[in-house]
Amino acid sequence: MRAVQMLATCGVALTIATAANAQEVDWKKVDATLGKTAAVSGEVHRYGFPRSDLQVTVDGVAIRPALALGGWAAFMPMRGEAMVMGDLVLLETEINPVMAKLLEGGIEITAVHNHLLRANPETFYMHIGGHGDPVKMAEVIRSALALSKTPFNPPAAAPIPAPAIDLDTAQLDQIIGAKGTVNGGVYQFNVPRRDPITESGMTVPTAMGSANAINFQPTGGGKAAITGDFVIIGDEVNPMIKTLRANAIEVTAIHSHMLTEQPRLFFVHFWANDDALKLAKGVRAALEKTAVAKS
Repeated sequence: MRAVQMLATCGVALTIATAANAQEVDWKKVDATLGKTAAVSGEVHRYGFPRSDLQVTVDGVAIRPALALGGWAAFMPMRGEAMVMGDLVLLETEINPVMAKLLEGGIEITAVHNHLLRANPETFYMHIGGHGDPVKMAEVIRSALALSKTPFNPPAAAPIPAPAIDLDTAQLDQIIGAKGTVNGGVYQFNVPRRDPITESGMTVPTAMGSANAINFQPTGGGKAAITGDFVIIGDEVNPMIKTLRANAIEVTAIHSHMLTEQPRLFFVHFWANDDALKLAKGVRAALEKTAVAKS
C-alpha cells in the first residue's frame, strides 16, 4: 500500500512538474519570433513553414504544400527548457547557407535528403533538433530560413481557396482505419505506432513527427496522388516495401530523421497517382506489416 501511495505521489509530482514546465515557456514570444501562431496539440506547439513560393511538379502533378512541401518546427517543454524537432523544405542552393546558420546557433542537423523522386524543381528536406531556450532556438530557425526563400509574410493578395476534396473520404477513413483531416486541398492521415518513441529520454508525440503520415491529393476522376512517410523499425522495412511495390506504390526514399531515438526508426517515403481507394487499400496492407496503434 505504501509503495502504491509513493508511486501515486510521484505521478502527481511529475504531472505538476510537466505542467510547470509548460507554463514556464512564454509561447507568445516564440510566436512573435517566428511571426506565426502555433498549432497546439497537448504540450506541443507546432509552426508551419509551407513552401507556397515553389511550383513543384512530379510526373505532371502540381504538388500542393500540404502534400509534400510543408516545412515545420515543433517545440515541447523539456526539463525547464524545450525540445525542438523540425523538417525544413529547401532547394539545393539553400541547403548550405541554412545549415551553416543553424549549426552556428546550436541547432543540430539530424538528416538531409529527398522525399520525392523526379520533383521539378528538386526539393530537399533538412531535419533538425535541439534543446534549450525556445525563444533563442526560434530566433536561430527564423534567421536560418531567412537565407532561403521560405515565405514568412502573408501574401499580398488573398490566397486562392483550396478546392474541395473530390474523393470518397468516408471510404478512405474506413480503409485506412483512421479519421483523416482536410488541409490545403489534401486529405491527411496521421496513424501512430503502437509503442511509444523516445528521444533524449522524452516521449516523442505524433505532432513532432512520430506518426505514419499519409496524404491524398485529388487529381481528378476519383484518383489521387499520394505521398508521406511510414515510421517503422528495421525488421519491418523490407516486408513493407515489398507490400507497397506489390500494390503499385513507388518507394522513393528510406532513411532516418532522428539520431538517438528509441527504438531505432526508419522512414519510408512513397509515391503513386492512381485510383484513391485502390491506393488506400495498398497503404492499409503496408500498415498491417507494422506495429500501428489500434484505432
